Amino acid sequence: MMEMLWMIEPWHWLVLGFVLLIIEMFVPTFASLWFGAAAIIVAALAWLMPISVSVQVIIWLVLSAAFLVVWFKFVKPLSVDRTKAGLGGSVIVGETGMIIVQPQPDRAGVVRFSVPIVGAAEWMCRTTGEVIAVGERVVVTDIIGNELIVSSMKSQAVINKNMQV
Repeated sequence: MMEMLWMIEPWHWLVLGFVLLIIEMFVPTFASLWFGAAAIIVAALAWLMPISVSVQVIIWLVLSAAFLVVWFKFVKPLSVDRTKAGLGGSVIVGETGMIIVQPQPDRAGVVRFSVPIVGAAEWMCRTTGEVIAVGERVVVTDIIGNELIVSSMKSQAVINKNMQV
């Protein structure tokens, strides 16, 4: 019985790897994915060269740990959703964008954000009587319906300076 346990063939690693990859499809945590990938690599190494079972297990553990560290330390932080989609409208207040269509007293303008905010990169906007030119940087100060109320970065700097005095 014990002898059978130590008779691990390369195809065992391959099956283990594919089973773990299939489990990942149903449990989307990106944990079993890396264990499965490491098992597939161990299967390839075991087919290419004679490696003892204990060395195969050590290689599998080291590769699994390395893949997990790389994923959680370097790759996952790059995939953080910065769109703020699904959040309340108050997350837009304070965001900065650029005017691409000048707001007029009788019609709304359009402001574009570098990163989509609440699902959209461009929003209709109005000012509170301030004249803002195309290409000027603005700050969102309020939201009314589906339109943003914006003011120029210059006027916001003056307001902030007066508040500090």
